[in-house]
Amino acid sequence: MEMEDGRSVNHLPPGFRFCPTDEELVLHFLYPKSLRLPCYSNIIPELDLHRLHPWELDGKALMSGKRYFFFSQKMENRVLENGYWKQLDMEEPIFSGGSSGKVGVKKLFEFYIGGAPFGMKTNWVMQEYHLCNWGSALSLHYPKTKGIRKLDSNYKWVLCKVEEHKGNAQSFNYSDEDGSELSCLDEMFLSLDDDLDDISSSHFL
Repeated sequence: MEMEDGRSVNHLPPGFRFCPTDEELVLHFLYPKSLRLPCYSNIIPELDLHRLHPWELDGKALMSGKRYFFFSQKMENRVLENGYWKQLDMEEPIFSGGSSGKVGVKKLFEFYIGGAPFGMKTNWVMQEYHLCNWGSALSLHYPKTKGIRKLDSNYKWVLCKVEEHKGNAQSFNYSDEDGSELSCLDEMFLSLDDDLDDISSSHFL
């Protein structure tokens, strides 16, 4: 977001929280972004995932609570100068409640310091949201766009949600910030491998 003087604003005003469901992130932010439609997606900035380590997102990504939201272009690898995002071997479909059809896919990543495949795992985790191919579920929500617009460079955008977790899995409350029930991948997102000691990201700045 930008103020009238051009300054970037990536923190919500006091009292406001950004806690959309997975379905809302796909239908109301990622899909309009890919279709280049005017919508709410302009409150989430575009960032280069190759250039920013997770601890550098503050002040650049949209921050709500302890979570960072941003758009990034889809890429084959997620290697940075001092680390890399490693994808876990599972993903979860995202369904639309209105049509019961699949509208997206959510993938899970962990951030490692160092070079692959021998990096050191940190507490930073990322959920990456991808669109599905056009189908009845999407056309139900955007009927006027069918056959009129093409998705921007074949779904080149993904929506990223990044968070650093501290403490053991037993200390996590498996519910979202708004109190809603979490999916199995959300629970995994919150309880990943707590056997390592906390790694202070400030050591790697």
